[in-house]
Amino acid sequence: MQNSTIIPTEINFELKSKKFKSFRCQSDANSLNIVVKKKSINKLQIKNINIKENWNIGLIYGASGSGKTTLAKHLFGENIFNISLNEELPIIEQLPKEFSYDDCASILNGIGLNSVPCWIRPIKTLSNGQKARAEAAYLMCQSNMVCIDEWTSVVDRTVAKAMSVCINKFAKKHNKKIILLSCHYDILEWLQPDWLIDCNKQTFELPKSDDFFFNEREKLEFTIKEIGRESWKYFSKYHYLSELLPGGKIYLYGLFHNHNQIGFQCFANYTPHKTGTKIIYHSNRTVIHPDYNGLGLGIKLINETSRILKQKIDCRIMAKFSSIPVFKAMKKQQEWVFLGEKRLMGKMKTGGNMIRRGGFREGGVKTFNFEYNGIR
Repeated sequence: MQNSTIIPTEINFELKSKKFKSFRCQSDANSLNIVVKKKSINKLQIKNINIKENWNIGLIYGASGSGKTTLAKHLFGENIFNISLNEELPIIEQLPKEFSYDDCASILNGIGLNSVPCWIRPIKTLSNGQKARAEAAYLMCQSNMVCIDEWTSVVDRTVAKAMSVCINKFAKKHNKKIILLSCHYDILEWLQPDWLIDCNKQTFELPKSDDFFFNEREKLEFTIKEIGRESWKYFSKYHYLSELLPGGKIYLYGLFHNHNQIGFQCFANYTPHKTGTKIIYHSNRTVIHPDYNGLGLGIKLINETSRILKQKIDCRIMAKFSSIPVFKAMKKQQEWVFLGEKRLMGKMKTGGNMIRRGGFREGGVKTFNFEYNGIR
């Protein structure tokens, strides 16, 4: 779809469904004295459509059968839903060939699909939420203005809110124009669209103020519990580095929404303890289920579990990351002190006269090191 599409200021059309004249259908209609011809037509008339030039998110809302898809085609062109995503291939293989790896990573991270293993698995193996994000990323590469049908219709409602926050941030950051079609009204305050067409009420609305059609976002409640090793088998497939938990003494925590575990956090002591010094635990294996990306839960999980562990035992807590977005987020955290770009946690004897001077990743990937600054 081209950005030069002329958007009509008024829509007036009829949706007609096929009329079946079988004995059962006619008997059913006669039992309630229904006029089949009238009930097979849905008229949609929306006036005063005034979509401004500078916008990022538009929402077409309505119940199933209310005319959302047909309306979108009337407004933005018949080809707006053309998509050739191959579910047999990984998403990263389907982004434009002229895009560098860094370009692809930026788009996938920006849309909230920031679990690297999800990038390289066939799309058909992803969850509904992950597929929706992959499709959105694919569409973003095709045009500056895209339309996504059935937004969040097949996912958990908390996942829907996380996805909506994420796509709002992405659209504004990259100045994309995104039209979303949805039959759910509960995403409105999370999505915060620049305009809304309600096919149920047959109205077009612009926000007259920041809270014109937004309620205050509900408070989503998450809990943290100390856990065993069992759930790592599930969360390891979303971790970019290792399928194994570290050796030595470890503390494990899970992040839960209701009774559903959606996050995993590990602290491991793999630095030899010297007499007269505090024992060191390293924060690692932080995983948030990809469906819940967009709410900033990863950094919150690291902070809160570090606080819990610090209260539990008198120790130093270290963390290192190779992800630039995580590094930038951690730099903003008052609880953490940035130590530099090298491994600053000392030398470790590995047997005989050999000394390990750096971490496993230092050979080719820059890592950013932090130390927890204490309890808030």
